[in-house]
Amino acid sequence: MYSSVTAPVSPRDFHDRIYEGGIARFSALEPMKQLVAFTRNMLEEAFAPHAPVEVHRHLAHARQVEVFAEIEKNFARSAEVKRLWADLFRAAGLDPAGVARDRLHLRFQPHQDPGANLPRARNTSTIAFHRDTWGSNLYAQTNWWAPVYPITEGRTFAIYPDLWMRAVPNTSASFDLEALLARARTEGRHALGADDAIPHLSAPVDVGAVRPVVIEPGEVIAFSSAHAHAGVPNTTGSTRISLETRTLWIEDVLVGRGASNVDGQAPWMAPGWFRRASDGEKLTTLLGWNELEPYRPG
Repeated sequence: MYSSVTAPVSPRDFHDRIYEGGIARFSALEPMKQLVAFTRNMLEEAFAPHAPVEVHRHLAHARQVEVFAEIEKNFARSAEVKRLWADLFRAAGLDPAGVARDRLHLRFQPHQDPGANLPRARNTSTIAFHRDTWGSNLYAQTNWWAPVYPITEGRTFAIYPDLWMRAVPNTSASFDLEALLARARTEGRHALGADDAIPHLSAPVDVGAVRPVVIEPGEVIAFSSAHAHAGVPNTTGSTRISLETRTLWIEDVLVGRGASNVDGQAPWMAPGWFRRASDGEKLTTLLGWNELEPYRPG
């Protein structure tokens, strides 16, 4: 499903392949290995004496939500995490000064027994089927994803390659990004529900092939945010812990280059989610855009 990529890449060739639906797998980026080691040390210190992948056995669901939220916040604010992600982009062949990146996420997906009716929370629930571009409306957007501990086909997320150029019914046209951001500012990001931040399918569809992503800790994949994907329900007995972010190659945003839009109808773009990887400067400031930009067809 994915192509093994030898770094450093040509930024133009790399993004052109991503925009055509390619999925790149990097296996030898030293900053990714360092980032995994840093994250494991942080987690093992926070959860001691328990193994991080077994923490769901020791914390009630409500406590998991609280603890994971605090760790995620500290992770995203860490200067070392920001430095390592910038080093990773550089090692891959992408100048951090030319890359705008989204928030640096640390994700938890605890084991849940089949049929368990636990409250849905943004930082413990399995993310539903979506394309990230339904929410951001930015088609130069690339997703980066990596496991912190070993994963399996039952403890990961899946990509739906047959839907790459096939439209599916979805709620992107009614997605109220402005209201969502206002709520996040007043209540905090973690007050939002698990599915608040993304549009969804509006009718059942035949998704075709389902391809669970299984790579090793220290590896990372990159794919277009226009790919349909979803979390795999985790009943494996271990918590899945992973790293992710999204990037934009700034020069492509300026000229409107990116993947094809087959079914996105969002009325807004979301450049305000992104900051330059080299120094944290807001993309909206760099481009002279508003935090929310009206959708501009074509």
